[in-house]
Formats: sequence, structure tokens, C-alpha cells
Amino acid sequence: MRDIVDVLRKTRKGAMFIIEAPSGTGKSTVIKELLKRDSNLKFSVSVTTRAKREGEQEGVDYYYISDEQYDEHLKNDDFYEYVNSQYGSRYGTLRSEVDSFISIGQDVIFDMDWIGARQMREKAPDDVVTIYLLPPSIEEVHKRLVGRGTDSKETIDKRMNLVVEKIKHWDEFDYVVVNVNVDETVAKIQRIISGERMKRVRQPGMPAFVTELMDEAQKMLEK
Repeated sequence: MRDIVDVLRKTRKGAMFIIEAPSGTGKSTVIKELLKRDSNLKFSVSVTTRAKREGEQEGVDYYYISDEQYDEHLKNDDFYEYVNSQYGSRYGTLRSEVDSFISIGQDVIFDMDWIGARQMREKAPDDVVTIYLLPPSIEEVHKRLVGRGTDSKETIDKRMNLVVEKIKHWDEFDYVVVNVNVDETVAKIQRIISGERMKRVRQPGMPAFVTELMDEAQKMLEK
């Protein structure tokens, strides 16, 4: 019996956890903490046609590809989701990148907007879990954006205008967490992840385990 329990642990199917939030909600910080605390979580690295920026690393920040390579991926339906940036660059999530993790029981976490989440759910409905982070207040969002000290007033105003548009899609997500405190938010999402890992659909080895339990019970009854 111990052997099959070990097999179950190794044959669990991974899940795709998508986290979305308006700017200034603390999404990046939450994702970094989740990755730090859970070695079975892997971050999804997208491909992009834009040039590599100073300090960025291939395979860590993005996979940098040409427009021709991107078009070939589109033609072959290689993406779980893809988007054209308003600045001309294109981005996409490769199926091969994600499937290489979930096929061996590792979970993948995505920093993705509601448009990408829709595409992902369409292509992998049983594997996708969506989580929406809400700010405690709009005033707090503005405070956080100003506190970064990296954006001009014009940029901050643009981001604030997008906040309401983003929040409109909160009810398309499986789970909703209000990010008041980072540690509490991370703990809540960890509980979500833990529960999703136990779902029957993600435990393909379970039928064999149940069959063995039934066989064991039958043998005891026949004694």
C-alpha cells in the first residue's frame, strides 16, 4: 500500500494558476512570495518579439524570438494564449513550456490579465484555476502607484483609468482575494492551491489506488 501512495504523489497532474489584478494591487509581490515558499510552483515564462532590455535574462524574464518565429508558432497553434501589445511587440504562452511542468505534477503560476485567462480556460478548462486580487480600496491603489516612485503623474493617471475596467472582470475568476496584507493574502492563496491539488481530476493515479483498496477489502471479507 505504501508503494502506491508514493506513486500517487509522483503521478499527480499539475495545475495552471492564473493571478490577475489591477495595477497597484501587489500582484507581483504576492507571486514572488508564493514562488519563494512553494518549490513545486513554477513561473510561466512567455515568449516575446520585443528586444531584450538591460538586466533581463533569456528564459528567466522572457524567451526572445523573431516575428518570423512568432508567426510560425501561431500557424502551428503552439500557444495557450497570445496578445499583441499596443506598443507593437507580441507575447505568448507556449503549450510546450507549460505542459513540460504539469505533465510531471508541477504547478505553473501565471501573471496574466483577464483576456489571457479567457484563452487559457478555453484551451485547458480542467487544468486552469483563476484567482483575482482586489485592492482594499481605490485610494490604496493610488497610494501604492505613487509610492513606487517610478511613474509620471500622466502614467499613474492612465493606470488609474484602467483599474475600473480591469475590476469589471472580477466575477469571471474562480477565487477572489482582497489583498490587505501580503502575508495573509499569500496564506489564503496557498490554501487555494493546496485544495486544488487534491481534486480528483488532478490525481490520475487515484483509480488504481481505489481499486487496490477494494481488492484488499474483498480479500479480508473472504477470510
